[in-house]
Amino acid sequence: MTHPEQAPPAFPDERPGAPAPASPPFAHLPAPASERRAWLLAGSTGLIGVVVLVAVLSGLVGSTTMTAPPPVVVSVATPTPAATASAAAQQQPARILARPSAGQQSLDARRFAAATQTHIARRWMEGFYPIYATAQSTFGVNWLLLASIHMQESAFSTAPSTYHGLNFAHCCGGPMQFNVTNGPVTTWNLVSDSYRYSRRPAAYDHMTRVHPSIYDDFDAIMAAAHLLSADGAGYALDGSAWGAAYDYYGHDVTGVTYADQVLARAIGWSQHGFCINCATDASLVEAVHAAYGAPVLAALIEAAPAARPKASAARARR
Repeated sequence: MTHPEQAPPAFPDERPGAPAPASPPFAHLPAPASERRAWLLAGSTGLIGVVVLVAVLSGLVGSTTMTAPPPVVVSVATPTPAATASAAAQQQPARILARPSAGQQSLDARRFAAATQTHIARRWMEGFYPIYATAQSTFGVNWLLLASIHMQESAFSTAPSTYHGLNFAHCCGGPMQFNVTNGPVTTWNLVSDSYRYSRRPAAYDHMTRVHPSIYDDFDAIMAAAHLLSADGAGYALDGSAWGAAYDYYGHDVTGVTYADQVLARAIGWSQHGFCINCATDASLVEAVHAAYGAPVLAALIEAAPAARPKASAARARR
């Protein structure tokens, strides 16, 4: 760089016939790079750093990972039969209803018990928290109910074949165990586009290349929230939430047990905080059953004798 007190080099004499200037010393060395480029590079780097810092502080960058579960919307009191039995007995017909086979029902009863014995790593759960939060804000369904169904169906996606193939009944798959074989329009096809209603996280575990997919965490959990919302669930963990869980599984004896356990677990979390590996309080399951499950189970038992003669008559005609 030229100092201010030094005169700049004279331009060569370009007059016709003027002698060629002598080669300056060190002419064989490359000329030093201009410092203007270095200053521009430094300035650009600094500007990028400022932009990234602002983005991180404002939550635009790095906000796809939530290391703690979403806040609990409401703490729910333990239900009592006197206040809720009539409401549970008068559940409205489901708009979207699963219909498991008899074989699936008997195997599911054992599967649900085994799911509660699985130890879930804390780090494993962190990937689901932002999805739960997005599903809750998009469809207005309490994320604790959604997480409880996730636990019931696949032990928070740790069950074998969660991310490939179908289950033991060859009907359902994915983290939320959607049925892809019933129909004529399958349960999955009815709500598979639910992921379009909100922005997908930039990164999360088990993101598939093609959407929608029952094996994609975001696609499946968003679809489950949409399904629960369509069947009447909201932020409250009450008879409507029990009915939505009952619809999610299917209207049968196993479905009553399923809904009792799902809602009791969600209510327990609302009272004591989300606990990944805590057992569901048996007394809370009994309270939920007395309030919501018992009237529905009684109706199923009452209807069973009327159904058996019809089945016997049908077999006699074969």
